[in-house]
Amino acid sequence: MVHQPTSRDWSGVITLGLIWGGTFMVVAMALEGYGPVTVATARTTLGAVTLLGLMAVTHRRMPSPSAGLWGFIVIIGILSTALPFVLLSWGQQYVPSAFAGLSMAAIPLMVLPLAHFFSDEPMNLRRLLGVSLGFSGALVLIGPGLAQLGTGAEPLAQLACIGAAFCYSCASIFTRRCPPIDPVTLAALTLVVGAVILVPIMLVTEGIPGWEGTRPGLAILVLGLVPTAFATLLRVSIIRSAGSVFLTLVNYQVPIWSMVFGAWILSEALPIRFYIALAMILTGLAISQWFSLRKMLTGR
Repeated sequence: MVHQPTSRDWSGVITLGLIWGGTFMVVAMALEGYGPVTVATARTTLGAVTLLGLMAVTHRRMPSPSAGLWGFIVIIGILSTALPFVLLSWGQQYVPSAFAGLSMAAIPLMVLPLAHFFSDEPMNLRRLLGVSLGFSGALVLIGPGLAQLGTGAEPLAQLACIGAAFCYSCASIFTRRCPPIDPVTLAALTLVVGAVILVPIMLVTEGIPGWEGTRPGLAILVLGLVPTAFATLLRVSIIRSAGSVFLTLVNYQVPIWSMVFGAWILSEALPIRFYIALAMILTGLAISQWFSLRKMLTGR
């Protein structure tokens, strides 16, 4: 049963925002010593091993061999781990970590039109206005890059980050339509799918990774254990206690923290359009989820 958010839920959702907002900074650190496919593979594999261990400790069982369920697991694994992790890692070689984090703010806005056509959440005028404003913010963010397509890697890297956000959005629709399954088990198996896909690609393209120094090496370990494994457990705990609507507060925090960490720790220069895009995307997000947020904050 979902209850009104407690102080523990609030601290949990703030912690989750910090973790996911800082992920892009940690990816940038890992890329100082490793290739993008290696970063994506290590993150996926470490997360998979950790959650499989948790399944064993908590005596969770593998789901029954249903073709329908396993089909969803494979699709979700590709769209939520393998493909977006590679796109983000490759893209962050050429764009600031703050750009990648800000791109993720568009995920809830992408989900709304997808849910209208492929799920059970119809679009209305308020949501349409919110989505339109949010996507206008995304255009402000990537507009200069679109004008320079074909003149370097940065415009393609920007599209890769937006593409990763689209992958996550599609994955959320498939997750909603997925047959019933324990959330931790689903998270573990989707990471296993990602690892099975990425490990051979890494071996062919970048070889067996070694220890490339303290900063990138520790960053690789942190990526697999904190934003992938630990954050999954925290996410499940918050949803069970306070509900999935309450969890949407994370969407407002991630782009802000990614910009703060990028500027503060990585000394990234953030152009004014980043701040304009942030304001437009967050406003569009608030408009599209207004009634859910009001109900969460006021209880009615």
